[in-house]
Amino acid sequence: MARLPRLFIPFQPQNLILRGNNRQLIFVDDADRYIFLSRLYDVSHVHGLAIHAYCLMPNHLHLLATPTTQHSLANTLQALGCHYVLYFNRRHERTGTLWEGRYRATVIEAERYLLLCSRYIELNPVRAGLVDSPGSYSWSSYPHHVGLRSDCLLTDHELYWALGNTPFERQNRYAEMFSKPILDKDLDALRISTQKEWLLGSIEYQERMRLEANRRIQPLSPGRPRRVKMMQS
Repeated sequence: MARLPRLFIPFQPQNLILRGNNRQLIFVDDADRYIFLSRLYDVSHVHGLAIHAYCLMPNHLHLLATPTTQHSLANTLQALGCHYVLYFNRRHERTGTLWEGRYRATVIEAERYLLLCSRYIELNPVRAGLVDSPGSYSWSSYPHHVGLRSDCLLTDHELYWALGNTPFERQNRYAEMFSKPILDKDLDALRISTQKEWLLGSIEYQERMRLEANRRIQPLSPGRPRRVKMMQS
């Protein structure tokens, strides 16, 4: 089955994952991570992509971001890839591709999934066994969200601002959300929708986005289309 074109809807958040080719390292050390985040800051501002959450893992990365135009996400990642891969290959004396094909991304309904997706992203190092708690990992947006540091790369989403009237209230409320595990069904929904690049949201949200995008945004039902019987005159 032919792959549908990517779904880009301005001002709707997207959950994104980008992997290293053959699961190879895309960050060898902290110098690589600093360069990557610096480049991401530059190109995301140029192309109008608001970054809400991120996590740099050894062989892949996660982003939660909102594009302000139809081309914000694609242009940001294209520019980032050109800059970072050139730097990485030169520094580590290698050639060839760094990424495993194209990135995976899906539009998500903010009210239902944005803060959940942010938690999912920032808990990646814990699930991978790299650290015992998200606060112990330096290369994610978690320290910013709980007040351990200020991260100029990030644009706080309005749903994060709604957690409290002061920074202290927002940071505490956000940290409290990590006391409860993410349900398996929600983990599966985030992973499958991103891998298959189908919009994630309620039926009402899906219909609104279908009308806005003027295209199909969910897979067709399995099986052959039903044949319509023609009435004889």
